Amino acid sequence: MDERLDVALIQTRTPATATAGLAHVEPLIREAAAGGAKLILTPEGTNFLEQRRGLRDAALTTESADVAVLGLRALAAELGVWLLIGSAIVRSEAPGDDRAANRSLLIDPAGSITARYDKLHVFDVDLANGETYRESASVRPGDAARLADTPWGGLGLTICYDVRFPHLHRQLAKAGASMIAVPAAFTRPTGEAHWETLLRARAIETGAFVLAPAQGGTHEDGRQTWGRSVIVGSWGEIIARADHDEPCVIAASLDLSAVKRARQAVPSLAHDRPFDEPQ
Repeated sequence: MDERLDVALIQTRTPATATAGLAHVEPLIREAAAGGAKLILTPEGTNFLEQRRGLRDAALTTESADVAVLGLRALAAELGVWLLIGSAIVRSEAPGDDRAANRSLLIDPAGSITARYDKLHVFDVDLANGETYRESASVRPGDAARLADTPWGGLGLTICYDVRFPHLHRQLAKAGASMIAVPAAFTRPTGEAHWETLLRARAIETGAFVLAPAQGGTHEDGRQTWGRSVIVGSWGEIIARADHDEPCVIAASLDLSAVKRARQAVPSLAHDRPFDEPQ
């Protein structure tokens, strides 16, 4: 297993169709590869972002037919890199369920999909100002965690709202994740308040590198996302960050032997004990 990894995160402001989404992200991926990155990660909703239901349904297709997914598989093969599509919004194809899947796809340097993960936790909320958001109305949640194999060790796959569930990240670390991907499209208010704190906490708790590429800025459907993509070290330190919400590339060279050192110094993953539920 290689212990040095040149990694890059792509920060985007993804448009509302897969054709435009591919055109938006491709030059950033090429920039990352030209800089020497061997593993490149994109945010949640890399293929398109559209929350207006009629337009979303018109843009939605299957994974095998999605223009952006097909184009990014070809691009990974052309550049000879590992590429994590942080997520693509595609048809779930579950019998009797017309909702989408919010799906991470890990692509190898041959252009093959080696791992898939459907977002486990969907965001449903009733806000004090009267706003209501129901991700579950349009997205079918997954039912399984996923640890992907890479030449640099295990890569735990999560998406956005999953970051608020520490036990998922802990189980990925126990299963062998030395890196955890957290591609996201965080809202501006929650991003400003919680984004970096949550990511650093997940790294500290697991002793893993946390790789968090994000959407940023005002999108065609009116949503506003926080940006501030960040690479967090296994000790919880910030290795690289974007300090804005503009499309960009951030990169770092990771020393993956730091994972072992962090877990030896704070071996909490080995110290779980059974306990009675609170009364």
